[in-house]
Amino acid sequence: MTYKERLAAIRSQMKGEGVSAYIIPSADPHISEYVPDRYKCIEFASGFTGSAGTLVITEEAAHLWTDARYFVQGNEQLEGTGFELAKLRVQHAPEYIDWLAERLPAGSTVAYDGKLISVSLAQLLESQLIPIGLKINSDRDYLDPIWQNRPELPSAPAFLLGEDVVGESLERKLERLRAALKKQRAEYHLISSLDDLAWLFNMRGSDVKCNPVVLSFALISQDKAMLFVDTAKFSEGDLDRLKSAGVELETYDMIERAVSAIPGNSILVDPRRNCYALYKELPKEVRVIQETNPTTYFKAMKNEVEVEHTRKTMVKDGVALTRFFKWLEENIGKTKITELSVAAKVRELRAEQEGFVGESFDTIAGYKAHGALPHYRVTPESDAELQPDGLFLLDSGGQYTSGTTDITRVVSLGNLTEEESIDYTLVLKGMIDGSTARYPKGSKGYQIDAITRKPLWDYARNFGHGTGHGVGFFLNVHEGPHVLNPTPTAVDLELGMISSVEPGLYRTGKHGIRIENLVLTIQDETNEFGEFYAFEHLTLALIDTTPVKKELLEAYQIEWLNEYNQLVVEKLGPHLKEDELAWLKEKAKAI
Repeated sequence: MTYKERLAAIRSQMKGEGVSAYIIPSADPHISEYVPDRYKCIEFASGFTGSAGTLVITEEAAHLWTDARYFVQGNEQLEGTGFELAKLRVQHAPEYIDWLAERLPAGSTVAYDGKLISVSLAQLLESQLIPIGLKINSDRDYLDPIWQNRPELPSAPAFLLGEDVVGESLERKLERLRAALKKQRAEYHLISSLDDLAWLFNMRGSDVKCNPVVLSFALISQDKAMLFVDTAKFSEGDLDRLKSAGVELETYDMIERAVSAIPGNSILVDPRRNCYALYKELPKEVRVIQETNPTTYFKAMKNEVEVEHTRKTMVKDGVALTRFFKWLEENIGKTKITELSVAAKVRELRAEQEGFVGESFDTIAGYKAHGALPHYRVTPESDAELQPDGLFLLDSGGQYTSGTTDITRVVSLGNLTEEESIDYTLVLKGMIDGSTARYPKGSKGYQIDAITRKPLWDYARNFGHGTGHGVGFFLNVHEGPHVLNPTPTAVDLELGMISSVEPGLYRTGKHGIRIENLVLTIQDETNEFGEFYAFEHLTLALIDTTPVKKELLEAYQIEWLNEYNQLVVEKLGPHLKEDELAWLKEKAKAI
């Protein structure tokens, strides 16, 4: 079945049921960013493989709505599918709602699968479309009837982590959660988000590629903790551990029945992290408190055990990357190296490190023009051979039992243009300014975002993605609730939060630059003006000075760059072979 045939089959079902528009989001019943194969609905329907987007199908039009990270990729992957790219002006914004409102006559029906749409998005659709005379059907799945050999739900093994790894017992986490529920006057709490569940129950698995999570749901009250999961994934010892903590185990598919039979008078539901289909199962008499999962805040603020494990993990990751860039420099132009072989080599070197589990996301290995695609995903068809010429961007990360990494470096392979060097230096200035910022307690991510962008704005340059995101502890590489981007997200940067700082600059058809470190929010200074926080640099990997135009850097930026690269030598040195350390010292020489 071609993509055009699939589109025709969807439209045929729509016509048969009098549906004027059908919405297919990138999500699963847990409203995940990255989804199991069974829920790669956008890829099945259109061929688009990006992690963010929404398909909207009407009788005359079929659009993929996505943001600037995927404009080039979207145009390429949608060619010949019957779908066209619709460019979002604001990242993650549901701009297709206004598009539907302008085009559909009163009385038209808009449909979607309520298992794949969050409560907040469903309520937004209702509030904007119903008042203008449109109808909504929230339980239509037009993909399953045409999806031959649709993948089953994953059944990979899962396991529990000890307190020596995560720093806090399941019992203590439940105690903290119940205290938060009491404060909210919520008798019950529904949790669907997989990273929250993994954190709360100290469990990890491999049900979603790159994310060490386990498909599950939970219902928590003051005297009960019910975990809905395939118990066959766990060892008998782990099941006994869960039961000893008072956890009642139910099968994964029992969640709907349990939600519909909640005996309490109130329930806390995170409207952004629960699907609308489950929300609709709640008894009408139950009062719903719509707030962010308390565990989302708990999880974001890493304890000292998690932080110390993360610091050690950064050394392992830095050793692997040092070995990679040394290998690249010594072999470029002598043997065939492609984007795919680079990704394989980076994984191979990380896998040599103790505790490596897998990648934290699909490696982005972009040579020259491919570097200008912020979320480029190399395929056999796009695989470019690296030459001793131009810029190469590597954005990669690892999942270790002791932490999660995410790092981007750009290196010169030779013969750089003036434009490439200037662009590289401006991005570096932004990364330095953002990650060395001192800021008062209560500051938000959008304030750091602006500080990071200013060196690029000074030269009338910008980038279309956020400056940074939260990062989990041996968990999802993208973690809320905080985010460093231009949206006025009202979440404070708190002590213990790990964030990425990753400004970029992209010239379509030429090159892309992004330099990324992970940082930890720490206490800095307290005086008569209040409490001030700063960032501790966690990532330990050389920043290439070859492309730098020194005259564009301020004195403090030059000092920081030299000190940072020396810190990398100091921390990684004891773990490197003699020739590797000699190479690193040479590359880290002060400018």
